Amino acid sequence: MNSEAKPTKVLFVGFGNVGQKVAEILYLEHEKHPQTHSLDLSIIGIVTKSRGSLVNNNGIDVVKALHEIRDLGRFSWTNFELTSIKGLEAVQQLDYDVLVELSTLSIVERGEPALSHVREALKRGRHVVTANKGPAAFAYHELQSLAYQHGVSFLHESTVMDGTPVFNLARSGLKGCTITGVSGVLNSTTNFVLSRMEQGESLEEAVKVAQKEGFAEADPRNDLEGWDAAAKISVLANALMGASITPLDVDRQGITQVTVADAQNAVKAGKNLKLICSARRDGNQVHASVRLEEIERGHPFAPIRESGSILMIETDLLAPFVIAETDPTLYDTAYGVINDLMSLPQ
Repeated sequence: MNSEAKPTKVLFVGFGNVGQKVAEILYLEHEKHPQTHSLDLSIIGIVTKSRGSLVNNNGIDVVKALHEIRDLGRFSWTNFELTSIKGLEAVQQLDYDVLVELSTLSIVERGEPALSHVREALKRGRHVVTANKGPAAFAYHELQSLAYQHGVSFLHESTVMDGTPVFNLARSGLKGCTITGVSGVLNSTTNFVLSRMEQGESLEEAVKVAQKEGFAEADPRNDLEGWDAAAKISVLANALMGASITPLDVDRQGITQVTVADAQNAVKAGKNLKLICSARRDGNQVHASVRLEEIERGHPFAPIRESGSILMIETDLLAPFVIAETDPTLYDTAYGVINDLMSLPQ
């Protein structure tokens, strides 16, 4: 990077587990990760819904902010950078180069308020990096069109499979291929729950363990009812296959009806219950589904246990191939955000 170049100004909207981990990697664990040293960032704003918001055009004291969140559960009332600004106001008014949108997915609100945050940032000619599935699931082509019109990037690597470089792979490694189908196990919570039910735990018990380990939401309904999976397959179908679908268009099934007996009977029959996301090309149309399926023991999806995930990609020129991750943590999702930040033009 040019030594005279100014730092990239970054606005965070949402600063939950993922946002905090991104900040920890870049500001508290800086020396452990030398390959990130090319990133020269100045975080000028952190806006949250319930923990307060910070703004400093010269750069927030990120280490102090992290300690306050850790010790107090929110930003301190005595922090001189504290402000009452809200998410959309910050996106529309503050001076930043990149919006990092990390608010919570809302299916009921059709991707809002994240969708409006992303849309407004792109209209202002700002890059956007997001781990929120909503914008790409509900308005992918509109947002990519806005990004193109204004000469900026809309990146979303962490929306599917945490930080595994699915979209980077497709952009760089599948040139000349037409993707004809994608399928996989993409929701960690449901896969964890089904794995535990095979061992005799009830659905409710397994959910509590998943929540304790930090990858299930306090309200797990989006996972258990298949909505998170529907959002992920929508993002994949839109970004990789040119579809124009939303989670509401997905033929969706969850796992709330599954019993321990169902899971254990499948194992006895040499199979495993999996919530399978799938998108298939049919002429000019792409159809997507999220269905509970019994997977034969020899299938590539069968060994994916607990919080792991796997994606199979089918193309017109390559044999089907799979990408798998095992035991992802917050580092994985945070890395996807960092990867996107490092992919932006300097």
